[in-house]
Amino acid sequence: MKIAITSNRHTLDDVVSARFGRCAYFLIVDSETMLCEPIPNPNINQGGGAGIQSAQLLASKEVEVVLTGNCGPNAFRVFGEAGIQVITGVSGKVRQAVELYKSGTLSPAATPNVQGHFGMNTGGGMGRGQGMGRGRRFQ
Repeated sequence: MKIAITSNRHTLDDVVSARFGRCAYFLIVDSETMLCEPIPNPNINQGGGAGIQSAQLLASKEVEVVLTGNCGPNAFRVFGEAGIQVITGVSGKVRQAVELYKSGTLSPAATPNVQGHFGMNTGGGMGRGQGMGRGRRFQ
């Protein structure tokens, strides 16, 4: 069985990422052999639609289960349409997450666990930049 896990890095000993659409890597693991195919997330810097495009990418890789920290409504809908189980609230090392799934400890999510656009960098600036010129012409 192919299991996709969101990760901050590219090995089984790395940590599960809390973000789905904007994680650094998707690790596709064969549950029988524990062979791992790391896929850098091409959607990490998307302005919008990262969750949908990431879900479509994993569907094209024919994964059957996704383990992640959080999954928003748009990606969750794509997974549902593709018949892919989503398990949210996953944390710790990738290898441990796969073992927990295989042991039956983790349960599929019935709904997304975050709102859309979770994990987007919304910025914390106050918009008070004054610029160098302050409306004066330099000569």
